[in-house]
Amino acid sequence: MDESLLLVVGSLLLLIVAVGAIRLFNVRRLAKKRASTEASERLLTEAAIEAKRLSEQQQAAAEREMADSVTVIEAHEPPRRESEFDYSASSPRQVTAASTDSSGLVSADPARREAERKAAEDAARHEAERKAAEDAARREAERKAAEDAARREAERKAAADAARREAERKTAEDAARREAERTAAEDAARREAERKAAEDAARREAERKAAEDAARREAERKTAEDAARREAERKAAEDAARREAERKAAEDAARREAERKAAEDAARRKAERKAAEDAARREAARRDAEREVVEEARRANERQAVEDAARRAAERTIREQATRQDLLHKTGDETARREPEPRPAAEPERVASERTTIEQLAARRRSNEDALRRDAERLEIDRKAIEQAVRSEEDERQAVEKAIAEQKSRQTIAAAPRQPARSKAKLPEETIVMIADDSRVVRVKTSRLLTANQYRVAAAEDGLDAARQIEASPPDVLVTDVDMPGLNGFQLAKMVRDNPRTAKLPIIMVTSDNEQLRAEAARIGVNVVLGKPYPEEQLIAHIQELMNEQLGV
Repeated sequence: MDESLLLVVGSLLLLIVAVGAIRLFNVRRLAKKRASTEASERLLTEAAIEAKRLSEQQQAAAEREMADSVTVIEAHEPPRRESEFDYSASSPRQVTAASTDSSGLVSADPARREAERKAAEDAARHEAERKAAEDAARREAERKAAEDAARREAERKAAADAARREAERKTAEDAARREAERTAAEDAARREAERKAAEDAARREAERKAAEDAARREAERKTAEDAARREAERKAAEDAARREAERKAAEDAARREAERKAAEDAARRKAERKAAEDAARREAARRDAEREVVEEARRANERQAVEDAARRAAERTIREQATRQDLLHKTGDETARREPEPRPAAEPERVASERTTIEQLAARRRSNEDALRRDAERLEIDRKAIEQAVRSEEDERQAVEKAIAEQKSRQTIAAAPRQPARSKAKLPEETIVMIADDSRVVRVKTSRLLTANQYRVAAAEDGLDAARQIEASPPDVLVTDVDMPGLNGFQLAKMVRDNPRTAKLPIIMVTSDNEQLRAEAARIGVNVVLGKPYPEEQLIAHIQELMNEQLGV
């Protein structure tokens, strides 16, 4: 922008100088024209003055010639009286007037005077004619001389004027030449100034470009230095972060190990306590159940004994009644006669009452049997529930022990140096697949799928948790989601690829079926992109294929 402003200012200055030069040239041309006009007017004025002066000189010369002719005539005439008119001091007109006056005076002698007069007139006329001829010749000569002189003067003046005009022309030409030279010099100076300005501008432009190049190179150098410094700082920070992460991982591992051991001890103590409590509870329940069974059996036996006794009493009563009836049949009428009349009516009532009693005893016995059967079924259900609870406790204990064993194995594998790739593919039992997803449902579902296919599973709640676990113990395969808090799938994959330790870790990314996301994943270096939803066998097939490719099988 400064360069453009300078160019504009320079152009304006040049335009102003050009306009000023044009105006100065016009002013000088007008001044020259005005000077030539004034010179012409001055020459015309001088010529008019000179012509007037010449006419005055000619008139004066004519008057002198007239006076000379009169003087000559007076010199040839006889002396006159004083009263006569003095012609010498008069002009020819006065002489004529005097002659006229004198003719009146000498009228007394007319002939003589007339003759004298005529002679005088003739002489005067001849003299006058001679003088006039002489004067005419002289005047002609003077006129010619004057004309020659005037011509010569005119020629001189014309020559002088021509010389002056030539001088003025030459002066004007010199002035014009000098003006042209000055203008040319100014133009040359202007062009030189413009050239120098252009050279200066070009030099400044070159210097500016050189400065810009130098500044750019310096900026690039500084940028490179800054980039190198930032790279060094980044590497140092990464090393420090890695060391800090390793230290924290070690501390976390130690803490987790301590917590795990404490948890194991607490779990073991709790399990032992629960086992003891469960055993005591089961023993108490078993004893209570046995006691209840014994008591119920005793009560059942007592009830059975009472029922048996009642049944035997009823049977005995029935047998006695039957015996009595038989005896009554045998004794016949004698017994009937001895018995009062109402006895036959009371006997059926007693028999009915005894039968009712027997039926009630049988019903009670059946209800007691149903109650004993229900109690036995309830006891059997309680026993099965207790056995199921014991089995669940045992399963949970075994699961805890298995998880503890897997954690120990994982820590042992992380602590030990990684073995070189074997020539044959790992078994699923030897393959650790990490699942990074913020959805617990997805983690549990995928973990069940992988566990069902004999794979070992490491679960991470988000990208940061996955990065920490990968830094502590890299898995064999990473299955990650894209949208996760803290650190998304793309950032996690880039971090894995930027770390030389995990640069070749197979990555399976689960995302929506989007070409832009697929292109971004491919650019980062994701091996497989699965669109949601995906078949479960497809995930297993990709894991097996990636493991085979990684191991070169």
